Amino acid sequence: MVGKLFNVFRTIGKGLKLTLGHFFAATKSREIKPITDSNYFAQKTGTTTIQYPHQKLPLPEVGRYQLDVEMDDCIVCDLCAKICPVDCIEIESIKSTEAIGKTSDGTTKRLYAARFDIDMAKCMYCGLCTVVCPTECIIMTDTYDRSTLTLNEMIYKFSDMTAADAEEKRIALEKQNAERMAAKEAAMQTYRNKE
Repeated sequence: MVGKLFNVFRTIGKGLKLTLGHFFAATKSREIKPITDSNYFAQKTGTTTIQYPHQKLPLPEVGRYQLDVEMDDCIVCDLCAKICPVDCIEIESIKSTEAIGKTSDGTTKRLYAARFDIDMAKCMYCGLCTVVCPTECIIMTDTYDRSTLTLNEMIYKFSDMTAADAEEKRIALEKQNAERMAAKEAAMQTYRNKE
């Protein structure tokens, strides 16, 4: 019984020695070093935490963080949504009746983005969507601290088209398709009458 009691006090003493050793060694704040520094992980003394958000650790340039879409450069090709392994990108496109404009790299835009939503709560930050984008309009930014209170706030809506505008574009497309079908039928009827 005395041996077990001695073992209990000895174990408690070892734990307190370790805890107090760290407590008194942490007399200075952590030094923020650039990530390229050879001694980046070699800090043995000082506190291990930083005073966030007043202090921030440097970020690597090739890090994968929040997604952002430059809609002026998007041709709504849907490649990013197709390659996404977790289906966090939802795109709804409407075909235009004529060319809309050009992207910054000269690609002609022929589709409207009625909806372009990215659910960052589902995103696994793999970066595949940024690789397949032909106009490089979807990128990963260096922002990593977008805290929200609900999961619905993690759905980022990049399309600026309203529901009324989208419906107007759909009606114009249907009208153009109907006119083309009527012209095609008229041409077929003319061809049949010649025979």
